[in-house]
Amino acid sequence: MNLRPTMECPAWQRLTVHADLWREARLPALFASDPARAERFIASAPGLQLDYSRQRVGTQTLLLLAQLALERDLAGWREAMFSGKPVNSTEQRAARHTALRAGAEAPEEVRDVLSRMRGLASLLHSGELRGATARPFTRLVNLGIGGSDLGPRLAVDALRESANSRCAVNFAANVDSLELARALEGADAGTTLFAVVSKTFTTHETLANARAAKQWLVENLPAGSDVSRHFIAVTANPQAAQAFGARDVLPMWDWVGGRFSVWSAAGFSVMAAIGPDAFDEFLAGARDIDQHFAAAPLQANVPALMALVGLWNVNFLDARTHAVLAYAHALRLLPAYLQQLEMESNGKRVDRNGRALEYATAPVLWGGEGTVSQHSFHQLLHQGTQIVPVDFVVAGGNPALHANAEAQAGALAFGTADPALPPHRRHPGNRPSSLLRLERIDARNLGRLLATYEHKVFAQGVLWNVNSFDQWGVELGKSLAEEMLKRRT
Repeated sequence: MNLRPTMECPAWQRLTVHADLWREARLPALFASDPARAERFIASAPGLQLDYSRQRVGTQTLLLLAQLALERDLAGWREAMFSGKPVNSTEQRAARHTALRAGAEAPEEVRDVLSRMRGLASLLHSGELRGATARPFTRLVNLGIGGSDLGPRLAVDALRESANSRCAVNFAANVDSLELARALEGADAGTTLFAVVSKTFTTHETLANARAAKQWLVENLPAGSDVSRHFIAVTANPQAAQAFGARDVLPMWDWVGGRFSVWSAAGFSVMAAIGPDAFDEFLAGARDIDQHFAAAPLQANVPALMALVGLWNVNFLDARTHAVLAYAHALRLLPAYLQQLEMESNGKRVDRNGRALEYATAPVLWGGEGTVSQHSFHQLLHQGTQIVPVDFVVAGGNPALHANAEAQAGALAFGTADPALPPHRRHPGNRPSSLLRLERIDARNLGRLLATYEHKVFAQGVLWNVNSFDQWGVELGKSLAEEMLKRRT
């Protein structure tokens, strides 16, 4: 697998020269000179379509980007990840999140855990899973942070209308006690179950919330109640979870990074909310994209194209931020989820050989809910002094949402150059965006969407020659906070 500096790749040098020609290219002129552009710059994967015709790229750009992917050995790195080789080089670990959704071909240990999850979730749905007061649980509170919270929280929020569970699912991540208090508002201790999700079972924020939850149970259950019946733990440290007092412990593995873990037992709250069958569909949707990413040629490979176009914007068109605008209320938490996935994965300053990078890596990712954000920060997108590439994510058949997303993308691309307008009413246009269209929002299509972005992030990590699977910046902040807390107690 290629570890040479990315800037030494011949394709990188050719892209640098090519970019000089494209910095002045205008999207209106590109569409005018190529009437078929809107049809040619589209790629499809199961359940979704990527329209990148409004990106500032041409056929030659894509050929050079594809050559860069070849020189960076994207295919070799992809095979290494899928086959379980230690692509997380700083920790000498595999990154096997795709094995979590491999269906019948998943490792036996994965299938065993899924079976245990289904058993617990089925008992929860049927009312047979009961706490210390022998009443069925009606509320599950997920206690986790980072990848143990963002993915499950997004999935539960996105799919709640299709959930048929008798058990409401809430989340608490912040060490600020107000979030846990809100998650427990109106709760009955006798019918409240907690899922403590921590890979190491040492995460300060999660354990602080778990201890607070235990104290709340002690104060609100009958004296002498078995509090352990109200805790499920998801962790790679079962001994610590058992010492804490969890009745059931579902394992995680060190080859699953937190931000890639929603497919594992860390997604138990998702299964609890939507049911085992829908969770199987969620996994199947991700598997659809795994197969597409593994087999589709580069020019038709949606995650790879997203990665290549994103790199072009960052490294050759000097875009330093990237906005994700979800034109669906169900996907309102998508930008927060992607912030961790993209910036924690590829926000790196050295390459895989420890060499300081001379080029930008992950852009600052931000965004919001589409029609709402139109009335807040879209002003900057249209008339601000900085160029912000945008992903518009649309789903289902809501004509108003689709019309708004298409209109915003068109306005960014074409602007208004009418000289009769005063300067403050002119829009420069030429601002790049892509439209990512989903068939609908359901468990399978949500799985497809999240896996698409996972593979985009992995591909960009290969192109930038960074390890997308460690997070040492996060670890430094955690260790410093723990030291400060020890000094204050």
